[in-house]
Amino acid sequence: MELRPGFRPHPRLAHVVFDWDGTLSLIRAGWGEVMLAQWLALIPPLPGESVEQLRHLAHDDIWRLNGKPSIHQAAQLAQRIGERGGRPLSAVEHENDYQRRLGEVVGERLNAVRSGTATADAWLVTDARRAIETLAGRGLMLHVVSGTQRRFVAEEADALGVAQHFGGRIHGPTSEQDTAYSKRGVLDAILRDYGIAGGQLLAFGDGHVEIEQTKMVGGLAVAVATDEREFHSGRIDAAKRDRLMGVGADVCIADFRELDALLPVLFP
Repeated sequence: MELRPGFRPHPRLAHVVFDWDGTLSLIRAGWGEVMLAQWLALIPPLPGESVEQLRHLAHDDIWRLNGKPSIHQAAQLAQRIGERGGRPLSAVEHENDYQRRLGEVVGERLNAVRSGTATADAWLVTDARRAIETLAGRGLMLHVVSGTQRRFVAEEADALGVAQHFGGRIHGPTSEQDTAYSKRGVLDAILRDYGIAGGQLLAFGDGHVEIEQTKMVGGLAVAVATDEREFHSGRIDAAKRDRLMGVGADVCIADFRELDALLPVLFP
C-alpha cells in the first residue's frame, strides 16, 4: 500500500463508488488486448511504419480514453482509419464489432461460473467480495460507476454474487450509442441526490477517469492497480500505478487483500 505524501483521511465518508472492470471484476480482463487486436487489424499502416509503432499509437489512444464508454474509442478508431486513407465504418458499427469480439470471451467466463466449473471469486479481484461486504456493513452506501454498458455490469454483478450490495445503484451507459453518459455526471448526481459534500465520497478505481473526477469533486480516491496479466498475483501494475497516482490518487493498492491495513487509514 502506498500513500500520497501529505495524505489526510476524510472524516465523514458516507458513499463509496467502485469502478467495475479491473477494480472489482476480472470478467472483462483482457479487454484492452481484444480492442488492440481489432485496431491493428483495421488501421492502415503509414508507409514505413512498423507494426510496433502502430501498436504504440493504438495502445496510447485506447488507454487515453479508458474509463469513458467504449463508443469514444470506437469513434477514435474510425478517425484513425479515415485519416490514413482507409474506409471506416461508423463508430457504432466499430463498437458493435468490438462488443461481439469481447462478448465471446465474457460469455465463456460467465458460463463457467454459472455451470460451477469456475468459482465466482476466481473472477473477482482478490478479496473484492470481502471489501464490498465490509464497507456495506459499516453503513456506507455503495455504487458501481462503469464505462461498460449498465445491462452488462448488472448481469455480471448478479452472476458473481455481489449485485445485492448495490441495489439499483449500478451506473453505466444505457446503450452503445449513449455518448451522454459520464462518470463525472454520475458523481455529480450522487452528491446532488443524496445531499452530501464531495469530501464524503470515497472511490476505488483502476482507471484515471474515476480517480481524477473523484479528486475534482473533493473526494478521497484509492487506486486499485490490479495485475490483469496474472490474476490474483498481488503485484501492483506499475503502469496503472503511475497513471493513477499521476492524476491524484490518495492511496494505491494492488487489490483488496490490503483491506485490513487500508481500513484504519481510511477510517482512523
